[in-house]
Amino acid sequence: MKLISASAVLLVSVLASGGAGAQVRNNGYELPLTLAVEAATAALAACETAGYKVSVAVVDPSGETRAFVKGDHATVHTRETSFRKAYTTVTLGPVFGFDALGTFVEKTRTSPVVTSFLTVPNIILLPGAVAIRAKGEIVGAVGVGGAPGGEKDEACAAAGVAAIKAKLPAVN
Repeated sequence: MKLISASAVLLVSVLASGGAGAQVRNNGYELPLTLAVEAATAALAACETAGYKVSVAVVDPSGETRAFVKGDHATVHTRETSFRKAYTTVTLGPVFGFDALGTFVEKTRTSPVVTSFLTVPNIILLPGAVAIRAKGEIVGAVGVGGAPGGEKDEACAAAGVAAIKAKLPAVN
């Protein structure tokens, strides 16, 4: 019970202390727009190949959208869900130590604190986003919405990250 309470206090403290804008990278690397666009289009292509009509958002550590693509025939809600999945990953991933949103969603299923997450703006507890790492730190996230199941969204997001991985600086 103490661990759950401590987690809730940590979450509230982190989010109340300035939100996503407070995310600071120590490595000085900023995800270039060209790589954000490449990741988004690769994620979209992966989903389109599988027959899914999705939208893809790529955000930076402050939660700002760096790239967004809406696939043909993707429904209107996919814009919001793709952004919120990426936002959740980039803002909570560094705090709770996850790179794939699905991993975090699974952990929250057994936690009574889960309802507190649902009241935080832009946080969504659905799988479908993967962090982008450079020099050992999260420098962005790819979120996908619209496939028939979050695990399918997340596979497409992972394809987007994989498409640019070799172009990202490694840990020194």
